[in-house]
Amino acid sequence: MKPDFVLAQISDLHIKAGGRLSYRKVDTLGALKAAVARLNSLTPRPDAVAITGDLTDFGTPEEYAAVRAVLDTLTLPWFAIAGNHDSRPAFRDAFRDCDWLNPQAEFIQWCVDRFPVRLIGLDSTVAEQPWGELCPARLAWLQEQLAAAPEKPTIVMLHHHPFISGIDHMDRQNLRDADALANVLADAPQVLRILCGHVHRFMVSQLGSTIVCSAPGTSHQVTPDFAPDGPSTFSLEPAGFLLHRWSAVNGIATHYCPIGQFDGPWPFYDQNGLID
Repeated sequence: MKPDFVLAQISDLHIKAGGRLSYRKVDTLGALKAAVARLNSLTPRPDAVAITGDLTDFGTPEEYAAVRAVLDTLTLPWFAIAGNHDSRPAFRDAFRDCDWLNPQAEFIQWCVDRFPVRLIGLDSTVAEQPWGELCPARLAWLQEQLAAAPEKPTIVMLHHHPFISGIDHMDRQNLRDADALANVLADAPQVLRILCGHVHRFMVSQLGSTIVCSAPGTSHQVTPDFAPDGPSTFSLEPAGFLLHRWSAVNGIATHYCPIGQFDGPWPFYDQNGLID
């Protein structure tokens, strides 16, 4: 039986224009095409796809055109927020025809309320800075959205991770005012998950009493080096996405799904019982 709501999450696409490789190594455009093909093939189908930032590498119109060409092949509804590699003006121009985006708003923030679970996208970016913040105006907007539907299950998304990952160079550019976000969410028990990207790894943490999930990158992953002052490096571990599965009876569970072709599925049992 299909659950009441499934949200797929991808993050950190880092698309360059003209098929150029990121860091002279990573085919991010090819990786995004593979991710979209996998999402389109899922059975049962997710209800929507959320993209938690860094759609481009340098925020140029050409990069957004390349991203949009691939995202337009998604056969599922999709929504996106900006990351530190994105440009608000170019983002607005690229997606101004999307009904979830207000191209006149100062921040790229939205609330989608047509599913059993409410989706809220927050803009945590700071122009030309790698770290994130939520200023009083953005936090006030979030409070207003949460107060408008206090009984409805809700997922809140932002780009920057509001926790300490243990990866030193990434934690120097996380969400700087995570405590302020935690204070807002303390009065919003309907929030089931906080979703983020930025760290290019699947991680599970906590902000106050709310679970936080960061998505893996659709191409390259940040090296899990926990040494103080460790180098800023990445690896070509398998790319992936997350599926957040919610039902009114059982609540929410998050699944990590690698992207690729894998052998199987194979049965555990045949007519004689457990296969041995």
